[in-house]
Amino acid sequence: MTDSRNGLTYAGAGVDIDAGNALVEAIKPLAKATRRPGAEAGLGGFGALFDLKAAGYEDPLLVSTTDGVGTKLKIAIETGLHGTVGIDLVAMCVNDLLAQGAEPLLFLDYYATGKLDVATATSVVSGIAEGCKLAGCALVGGETAEMPGMYSQGDYDLAGFTVGAVNRDGVLPKLDLQRPGDVLIGLGSSGPHSNGYSLVRKVVERSGLAWDAPCPFSDGTLAEALMAPTRIYVKSLLPLIKAGLIKGGAHITGGGLVENPPRAIAEGLAPRFDWNAWPLPPVFDWLQQEGGMDDHELRRTFNCGIGFLVIVARDQAPDVLMALLDAGEDAFVCGELERA
Repeated sequence: MTDSRNGLTYAGAGVDIDAGNALVEAIKPLAKATRRPGAEAGLGGFGALFDLKAAGYEDPLLVSTTDGVGTKLKIAIETGLHGTVGIDLVAMCVNDLLAQGAEPLLFLDYYATGKLDVATATSVVSGIAEGCKLAGCALVGGETAEMPGMYSQGDYDLAGFTVGAVNRDGVLPKLDLQRPGDVLIGLGSSGPHSNGYSLVRKVVERSGLAWDAPCPFSDGTLAEALMAPTRIYVKSLLPLIKAGLIKGGAHITGGGLVENPPRAIAEGLAPRFDWNAWPLPPVFDWLQQEGGMDDHELRRTFNCGIGFLVIVARDQAPDVLMALLDAGEDAFVCGELERA
């Protein structure tokens, strides 16, 4: 007969099942608040169902994307500013869907940590739910993994997965319709978004500034400025995409304005940016000066103030630009397509 007093338990090995259950209960109302046609956004089952017919699609293609937040999480962990990284996580996934012309429908997250802190995890998932509301998609589930020995004290990592839909004739980019002279319209970013933060952290280290120091380029602390969440462009762009006014779109992520636009442009064409068409936002000017970066390094690492780029016919550009401005975007013409 085994002596239970000396028996091993999961809790004794560092995994707290009760804490995990408490987190699920805490986030159930957050998920419920993201319900949309086609999804009930219930938690607790082994999988989530989505009704494409209820979402209004007749001949749909499914589009899926996955991403993370990267080393921006290190700033959140070091400063305790956990409330917006969930928005970043959703944004990085749903903005990629937009580049294919797809509407975000559902979202799942993966949260991994060494020791589950329910308050921190709830703050993170609150941001994810807020991001889902901004994107119009349902938070239908996820996974929380407590892995002692894998992560240092206080560390955690995030991954997101989203599924969207687009009718077959609406897929972007429309390479066959692109022509020299088509206009490039940039949608303003809120800062570096969720890219280049390994370099950002090196620049901050070189500057000698603490995270709680007054920000040298905006109000608040340095950490607060650099933790500005990634913009989500779904509600402003999706109506224009569905109206057939967009020939291509590029989410400006890793690779910046050098590597991302060509992914949305037909062979034989190339983007020609007017680099004087918009002011370089102060955060990027500070990063460039403090880090001693040349223009090419800056432009291939950061979005430089353009979080999303769209390609439109020249005669439709004024209407698209006005619609984006009316939707609250900081939008501007920033170049055109030319023969490569």
